[in-house]
Amino acid sequence: MRSAFVTGGSGYIGRAVCKKLAEDGFAVAVGYYNNRSAADIVTALIRQNGGTAMSVKCDVTDPESLSSAKGVIDSQLGSPEVLVCCAGQAEIGLFTDLSLSRIGQIIETDLLGVMLACREFIPSMVKNHNGSIINISSIWGERGASCEAVYSAAKAGVIGFTKALGKELAPSNIRVNCVSPGFIDTKMNNTLSPAEKQAFIDDIPLSRAGTPEEVAAVVSFLASDASSYITAENISVNGGL
Repeated sequence: MRSAFVTGGSGYIGRAVCKKLAEDGFAVAVGYYNNRSAADIVTALIRQNGGTAMSVKCDVTDPESLSSAKGVIDSQLGSPEVLVCCAGQAEIGLFTDLSLSRIGQIIETDLLGVMLACREFIPSMVKNHNGSIINISSIWGERGASCEAVYSAAKAGVIGFTKALGKELAPSNIRVNCVSPGFIDTKMNNTLSPAEKQAFIDDIPLSRAGTPEEVAAVVSFLASDASSYITAENISVNGGL
């Protein structure tokens, strides 16, 4: 059975991705950092539906944690041929109000964490001459967002990293792509007031927020053979925003 590892698998989009990949026939390692209960719920649900899954604790900013996670996954599910980098964090506020430590935390998780995860899992993909890496960015990585300057910069870096790495790994038959969600109905956006949410929706041609499942569907496509000639690309899932 083919296996996949989803960092940030306990988050709203990560959960949807894990469930969808399990439906596609992958044995799924559900990565989490703090929220083990959410990861275990996803794992249990996949198993109840006849799939194979396990919860794996992983700090994407720590190379030793990533190495340990890979060892556990390899021994129980086999070396993953699909890696989805979904772990991330954000903070809304004026750039000048953010401390240097907070800036570092966001960059470390949202950009360096993607790089470190890829660095850990690429060698086995190269050995097997097969793999698909899907990094989760954001519409703000494409356009920038006021009061989310650091998050925007990190996500823009993910897009640039994806495009470069996709070209670098193409000779090894490893595809690297990026998905940039727009306004999605997740916990991250639940901090907005109803008026703020409506203001976003008013700018979306499809006149609604997206769902985690709609993002997961694109990840599923990029993980499948149906996208075998697509690499080093960024796909926006934003309702036309």
